[in-house]
Amino acid sequence: MLEIVYQDEHLIAINKPHGLLVHKSSIAKDATEFALQMLRDQVGRHVNPTHRIDRKTSGILLFAFDKETEIAMQQQFMNTQTNKKYLAILRGYAPDAMDIDHPLAKENGTMQEAFTAFKTLQRAEIDVPMGKHPTSRYSLVEANPKTGRMHQLRRHFSHIFHPIIGDRTHGCNKQNKLFLEKWDMTTMLLHASELSFLHPKTGDQVHIQANLHDEFKRVMDLMKMKL
Repeated sequence: MLEIVYQDEHLIAINKPHGLLVHKSSIAKDATEFALQMLRDQVGRHVNPTHRIDRKTSGILLFAFDKETEIAMQQQFMNTQTNKKYLAILRGYAPDAMDIDHPLAKENGTMQEAFTAFKTLQRAEIDVPMGKHPTSRYSLVEANPKTGRMHQLRRHFSHIFHPIIGDRTHGCNKQNKLFLEKWDMTTMLLHASELSFLHPKTGDQVHIQANLHDEFKRVMDLMKMKL
């Protein structure tokens, strides 16, 4: 059963687990479960997603019960009128705080502006050699993407040489192999933790939070990190 973290007569939000697709996709034919269908069955109502998060990203996923609300929320996301916060564990010691202003290419090659602000919450060093280094270092960060480009956080953190642990496409193969072989972990450590927006029907400020899932917390425990 999906964890519902917000619900009113127009909107409903879940804390999506890692590995769950939002809906059916031709690029993931192996999947048999989808958040859209699962939530429809769970609440017994028609729902549609107002935005997207990656299959391997966990956290807040917002759905609308009616078409008018769906369109209004999609516009808010498109016009960057929402405030999104993510938690991620990165390779290496990231800067205390940083603004990443780095354009990203669409699938057709067109460049789009992309901006991410982040701050480092904690750092960890564990006694596991990595390459020429006698230990392995990591950072827990809170990221606030101001734009909503495909794989924006994954590509931005890779761009500054602090990729997200568990990211198979834009991450570090050596780190991903280490986490798989030593700790049996295939999860990407990226979690949509908070979402704020103006309710399209009432005009009220809405703030939604979603707790970390067990696999993310397991890695934090391993690294002796605490929120």
